[in-house]
Amino acid sequence: MSLNSKDAVLCPTSPGAEASLPQWLSYLESIHPSDIDLGLDRVLLVLRRLFPRKPTARIVTVAGTNGKGSTVACLEALLLASGRTVGTYTSPHLQHYNERVRINGADVGDQALIDAFSEVETARRNVSLTYFEFGTLAAFVVLAKAGVEDWVLEVGLGGRLDAVNVLDPNLAIITSVDIDHVAFLGNNREVIGFEKAGILRPRVPAIYADIDPPRSVLQQVAAQQVDLQRLGEDYTLVPTEQGHRLGLRDHASVDVPATVSLPLNSVAAAAVAFHELEPDVSVAMLPDVLAKVSLPGRFERLRASPALYVDVGHNPHAARWLATRLSAIGSPDGRVLAVYGALADKDVEGVVSAMASSVDQWFLGGLECHRGLDRDTLQQRVASAAGSSVRCAYATVSDALEAAMAMARPEDVVIAFGSFFTVAEVRQRLSLEPGADATAP
Repeated sequence: MSLNSKDAVLCPTSPGAEASLPQWLSYLESIHPSDIDLGLDRVLLVLRRLFPRKPTARIVTVAGTNGKGSTVACLEALLLASGRTVGTYTSPHLQHYNERVRINGADVGDQALIDAFSEVETARRNVSLTYFEFGTLAAFVVLAKAGVEDWVLEVGLGGRLDAVNVLDPNLAIITSVDIDHVAFLGNNREVIGFEKAGILRPRVPAIYADIDPPRSVLQQVAAQQVDLQRLGEDYTLVPTEQGHRLGLRDHASVDVPATVSLPLNSVAAAAVAFHELEPDVSVAMLPDVLAKVSLPGRFERLRASPALYVDVGHNPHAARWLATRLSAIGSPDGRVLAVYGALADKDVEGVVSAMASSVDQWFLGGLECHRGLDRDTLQQRVASAAGSSVRCAYATVSDALEAAMAMARPEDVVIAFGSFFTVAEVRQRLSLEPGADATAP
């Protein structure tokens, strides 16, 4: 092989401004030797070429093991309702890459992404970027061109070394700290907490949305003189007959309706963040706004009878929350049938153990994607934690869903969960797009 031909293999040709979005995404997947390569040096170098000065927008960075997407969605809705213009960046997406970047509540179009990818490609020159790093910088370009007042940015993995963290926030939110992504973040809450706390900045206000933060987070808060608002310390959630009452630090209160389907801690954190950012806006508008917020794939009901829900929860912490939600909606005579598909690097045994007391029958489905567990491997790993409640394993999540729905009675609940890929396959099986009204029987 000649040198020129070898270079052609190692250096894929840029698609160009006339290429389609799928062509660009395929290119992004090919230009770096690894999918995940944490570190800020490469991203900072390209960022400074794209943005010689910090963007003028107000920036909120959201990190955490679970609940980030829900927090972003709630804060986006509140800011928009107050009259602000808002751009958000989240990951991963369910069905379309465009879901990752939203401008004033709407997914960005293909052309805006293609134009941004072209700008990043020109700016990076010979700097190798991962798929996520490239996409993050492109999202910043889209948000800057849109001229929105607020950027709400979700960290992809960890915090300290995540590409989103190249921008200094005006407010930081850590939703939760638990065990996930062990190969990259560590295997205990203290180490993982240190990584999440990397989004904090000296004397910049922050919110911790869960009870019992790791010591590593509090140490960073003290060292950087961060004005931290903690659940249970600086703001409170108290059950009421109609839902919960959120008590704010300045003694104002917000009634959070029981109809809110997203994780309560995330909803509360978004409300606290909004009040911190917009203290002059009356909190009276919050309940109506929060009651209407939903997010595809987050305890989302797709069918009414039998009830079919989907959830992207994929670690034990998320599974424990999901188990409580199932207990709250189940009928005395109904069963819970779980359709489960997972990635190979996830704590399958921990997830199944967390859900075991809530699930009557398991229907396992293989995931035909990168890192997806096939039927036989998944069955072996689940059996040790679920025992005889494993009904059967199927080649695909779609097949497992079909079997579960065929067995389900009107009073039963079917929950399909375990990965973004699991939920995406269910939605595609039902021919649903994100945001569609999916609650017909």
